[in-house]
Amino acid sequence: MTGVVALYAPVASADLAMVSVLITTYNSASFLEKCLESLRQQVYRPLEVIVVDNASSDGTRDLLATAGPEIKVIYNDTNTGFAAAQNQAARLAKGKWLLSLNPDVVLHPDFVAKLVTTGEMDTKVGVVCGKLLRWNPGGNPELTQIIDSTGIYFLPNLRHLDRGAGEPDHGQFEQVEYVFGATGAAALYRRSMVDDVSVGGEFFDEQFFAYREDADVAWRAQLMGWRSLYTPQAVAWHVRRVTPERRSELPIEINWHSVKNRFLMRAKNISPALYAKFFLAVTLRDVQVIGYCLLRDRRLASALTAVWKSRHELRKKREIVQSHRRVSDAELLMWFAKRPVSVPVNSATQLLVRR
Repeated sequence: MTGVVALYAPVASADLAMVSVLITTYNSASFLEKCLESLRQQVYRPLEVIVVDNASSDGTRDLLATAGPEIKVIYNDTNTGFAAAQNQAARLAKGKWLLSLNPDVVLHPDFVAKLVTTGEMDTKVGVVCGKLLRWNPGGNPELTQIIDSTGIYFLPNLRHLDRGAGEPDHGQFEQVEYVFGATGAAALYRRSMVDDVSVGGEFFDEQFFAYREDADVAWRAQLMGWRSLYTPQAVAWHVRRVTPERRSELPIEINWHSVKNRFLMRAKNISPALYAKFFLAVTLRDVQVIGYCLLRDRRLASALTAVWKSRHELRKKREIVQSHRRVSDAELLMWFAKRPVSVPVNSATQLLVRR
């Protein structure tokens, strides 16, 4: 990204809506400087940047101390988790749009502008995502043409994956289209949607701590009638460390929250009818997950009991989510499939009419 400032000079306009960028850092020093540099190079204005640091100890706080007065920094005494920290930043944000951004992401200079332009196409669009490619720090090249995410999708067994993840980008995702949801690594949320789908003042569910909270938001937003739109014109690069194939290499904390959050997400969002429709696929996956916890890595067993211990709070959240849903199971069913589902904007009449 170095050297593009002269080509992409920021242009402010009183007609453009404020975008608030929300970043949670936790020992992010190796990526943060380039992330912030790419934000400074954004052509879109007005833009505010809010960083919440979750008690980093690796030099992240030294970088933030010299980041400049245009960046608002909140220093937490403990690691409150990604979900709580993003909510903390969102409560301070002034923007009509909120960009949830990981510190291990670098943006093309027109990334924010392209997302906002796409989001303004449809007032029922609650989230916009772009084409995320893989950032390989120290590699040659660092900014690759390998796809990281073009939106998230759900399988019938309730696994959620990133469209195109790991594929070389050869133009296979070049349409503006509706998708199920966006990865929280770089997702632009409409403020009115954030307010609408929040439960107990929480947009990202703080019980999740970290991981899967973006998929939970996507499901909740779909239930409440909000659309998610993907545009290939907004390009960014992301360091992807958590992938299904690397599960055995990941820290225990990541796998622990991943197991817990699979069940938390379902408990709030799925209806009995949808559960019955996918019962076999879901149960087979559950047997795999639970078997792994009990037979392969007993350290994860407490993730299952954590779900049971939170059952009373989960029940209250479920009541709120289900009482506010505006979309039927029949309408939602199309998104749970063995292959990624998307609806091009120019052929989305049925999707637009139903909501």
